[in-house]
Amino acid sequence: MRTLRIMALLALLIGLLLVVQGVLGLVAPDVFVTTIRFIQTPPVMYVAAVLRVLFGIVLVRAAAGSRAPRFLRVFGFIIVIDGLLTPFVGVWASQHILGWWSASGPALVRAFAGVSLALGLLIVYAVAPHRRGSSMS
Repeated sequence: MRTLRIMALLALLIGLLLVVQGVLGLVAPDVFVTTIRFIQTPPVMYVAAVLRVLFGIVLVRAAAGSRAPRFLRVFGFIIVIDGLLTPFVGVWASQHILGWWSASGPALVRAFAGVSLALGLLIVYAVAPHRRGSSMS
């Protein structure tokens, strides 16, 4: 039970990180693109790949005690697969995709940021502690 609480807390932090990322992309798309560009440099990209795998495992492990277990499991597995594929996609391909993405203008960047925000909010909702005894009369 304690492990499940720790996983839920870690999943909550991951959700909040996605919320912050989404808000940053909506408010300052240029800063968001610069941050993503930094993450796609060779040494940082491999650290990010490991973090993605760990984040995905946390979401899968936190799923059992959540309000949305199917979503967390599926999303967690997608993140794990993404992290495992990152080293094989390579720097060139990821920078090529980022170049196309950022050249498409701030509207597309904001759209991706909005998806990040929505996913983060869904994770926060799924793993946030249930409120007990709060009834409105």
